[in-house]
Amino acid sequence: MIARIAAKEFTDTLRDGRFRWSAVIVGTLLCAALGAGARHYTDVKAQHDRAASTMRDFWVNQPAKNPHSAAHYGLWAFKPRTLLSLVDQGVDPYVGVAAYLEAHKQNEFQFRPAMDATATQRFGQWTAATIMQLLLPLLIVVLAFPAFAGEREQGTLRQLLSLGVQPGALAAGKALGVASALGVLLVPAAFLGATALVLASSEGALGGEWPRIALMGLTYTAYFTVFVAVALAVSARTRSSRAALLVLLAFWAANSLVAPRALSDVARRVYPTPSAFTFVTALDADLKKGLDGHSPDERTAQLLKATLAKYKVSSVDSLPINFDAISMQQAEEDGNKVFDRHYGALYDTYRKQNTVHQLGAVIAPLMAVRSLSMGLAGTDVEHHQAFANAAERYRRRLVKTMNESMAANSRSGDFSYKADPSLWREVPPFEYEGPPIAQAMAMQAPSLWLLGGWLLVALVSVARTRSLRLD
Repeated sequence: MIARIAAKEFTDTLRDGRFRWSAVIVGTLLCAALGAGARHYTDVKAQHDRAASTMRDFWVNQPAKNPHSAAHYGLWAFKPRTLLSLVDQGVDPYVGVAAYLEAHKQNEFQFRPAMDATATQRFGQWTAATIMQLLLPLLIVVLAFPAFAGEREQGTLRQLLSLGVQPGALAAGKALGVASALGVLLVPAAFLGATALVLASSEGALGGEWPRIALMGLTYTAYFTVFVAVALAVSARTRSSRAALLVLLAFWAANSLVAPRALSDVARRVYPTPSAFTFVTALDADLKKGLDGHSPDERTAQLLKATLAKYKVSSVDSLPINFDAISMQQAEEDGNKVFDRHYGALYDTYRKQNTVHQLGAVIAPLMAVRSLSMGLAGTDVEHHQAFANAAERYRRRLVKTMNESMAANSRSGDFSYKADPSLWREVPPFEYEGPPIAQAMAMQAPSLWLLGGWLLVALVSVARTRSLRLD
């Protein structure tokens, strides 16, 4: 019985002109977004690889020079693109993709594509994720709103029930019919997406991404199932198809348009982030006075006293090392504590804002799917912070290597010392691997639970259609 109902619903849907036109439009947009995403990923990855290689060549081919000058020369660290970023770019266009690593400073990330976006692009980028999160639910609404209400208006619902068809079986058949019609669009799109991933992936890159790809597929399947179930539940409980359509469009608009904006405003109001000027001013103030309230001169005097005692000498000139380099490294470590405090507080604020977004899934399932999609694509704030921390650790190791070389191979006041170029090669190339999938999913636990909750409630709501309105 369920199979017959599903077959009828599937056939009726395919014959429906609204479905055909909607499917063509959404399918075309989805294919275009996947193609554009693959092209963008390939181009940007090639640019990053070339830039990273060039930057390494610049670093190791420096002539003999003072190590501290080399630390100031610095280099750029480029955030590697994840393969799934061709599906969901997440926050990458807004947080920057490269950081300049140099002595004394933890610089902000640069090269934010959103800053160069046109007025049209500032409304949002039409990635495959955007289409799956916004347009496909709208297509489901268009498909499913008359499922029960239309039968009721035509008088066929009473006939079906009089023939002994159980409401639960009717709901299951209609759900399968709508899902099958949706599959006509999604299965080719999934095949195209898999092809895009294969073509865009470099050697061996795809193999490690399959768990994330599979989980992303399950996430969107759960999201679409929620919308199918909600649409059928509303259609079963409203008097007319027009009322069902209005209710479902209101739900779609609240989920897709209102909730993201409202939750962003709430998150900013509850956990405000400082302006760039305020952040830099507070950072500079703490760098000047130190976290312990002692001035740099006081800390240098204390370090000198301890160093003289360590080497059992009475003057800087008698030290077998370069005290200036030791002092500069001490200043680096003092500055690092300031950077850790300020950037740590900033990322804590971002994390709290993200929690507000995730908890917003209580009222809008889109918030859970968006968070999970970005987390699985490796393009959320948590992945960005992991890269920023790795780049900062690399900067600190580089600067420390330069200062230690200067301290060991020269004497105090000797800034004419030039290190052999072999020193530059002692600094390994910057390499980064993102958090493993288990860690990524642990970060998304609230979204995972809330999407599961939506799925459970929606399915139960459909399953409880034991008694249908007949008029």
